[in-house]
Amino acid sequence: MTWLLIAAVCLLTSLGQVAQKMAVSGWRMKPTSLAGKLRSAWLWGALVSMGLGLLLWLAVLQRLDVGVAYAMLSLNFVLVMLVARYVFAEPTDRRHWLGVALIVAGVIVMGLSS
Repeated sequence: MTWLLIAAVCLLTSLGQVAQKMAVSGWRMKPTSLAGKLRSAWLWGALVSMGLGLLLWLAVLQRLDVGVAYAMLSLNFVLVMLVARYVFAEPTDRRHWLGVALIVAGVIVMGLSS
């Protein structure tokens, strides 16, 4: 159950980050007032995703030490980098992929130790 909660937190917070990117991309393409920005569906999607992620994060912290739990959240970097590469067509080089490999290895090591 704990690992499912961690996976859900990672997915929700990564989704929130991507929704934030979509919101500001829309604002850049079509400048708008503060009221217009507050009506952005992407902004509200980000807030809801991040809020739900926070609530599940609290459940994770009840089950795991913060040092282990927080290390698992580094998977967010992997997920967001993959979205940046394949959805937003942002450039990635060998250093990005090496970083992803190191993060995944670190998560595996932390997961085995808990």
